[in-house]
Amino acid sequence: MARVRFSLTRAYAHLRAADPVVAALIDEHGPYRPRPSDGSTPVDYYNSLQRTILFQQLAGPAARSIQRKWFALYSKQDRPPTPREVLRTTDDQFRASGVSRQKAGYLRDLAAKAIDKTLDFDGFERMSDEEVVERITAVKGLGEWSAHMFMMFTLGRPDVLAVGDLGIRNGMRIAYGLPQTPTPKEATVIGAPWAPYRSVGAWYMYRAIDTQDPD
Repeated sequence: MARVRFSLTRAYAHLRAADPVVAALIDEHGPYRPRPSDGSTPVDYYNSLQRTILFQQLAGPAARSIQRKWFALYSKQDRPPTPREVLRTTDDQFRASGVSRQKAGYLRDLAAKAIDKTLDFDGFERMSDEEVVERITAVKGLGEWSAHMFMMFTLGRPDVLAVGDLGIRNGMRIAYGLPQTPTPKEATVIGAPWAPYRSVGAWYMYRAIDTQDPD
């Protein structure tokens, strides 16, 4: 769950001044809420990435069903496995819980890199955005989009614009009344005025999709 570590008052003021479209979305949808959180629960970076892999290319209900079966391999308390537990999991166990062979490979690679400190979770807070992307994309199955989502919704970084995310670009099409979905390059230009709060502007593009007229 994300922890907002920047001034939302300043973010709203900047976005309202920079972009009337985003200003209207702020008025319509209210405060920026990247994930439900009371701020009291420590963020589990490893499990956040583990969940990203598990949920790839699956609808929410199907992914949650597989996650429950997979967690049940390790505990009755519905908890995610540790890296060492993942590495001890057999192919048959992965398959029985519904985890594909490809994702099993990704999860093992993530676990191995967590153990050997290729992924320095303790150091993420001090890393630049570029360094975080480099570390995360070193894991099989995790690309730039995954890294951007991690920075926005887990690290709570303020200035991430995931132009590879089709949802954000579709939101731009709706919010700005564009004839077609902008390309990543075009989305970069649209989002440029939001800096240094592009994460917040991007979140409101998701909200634009939520309120699209079905007709």
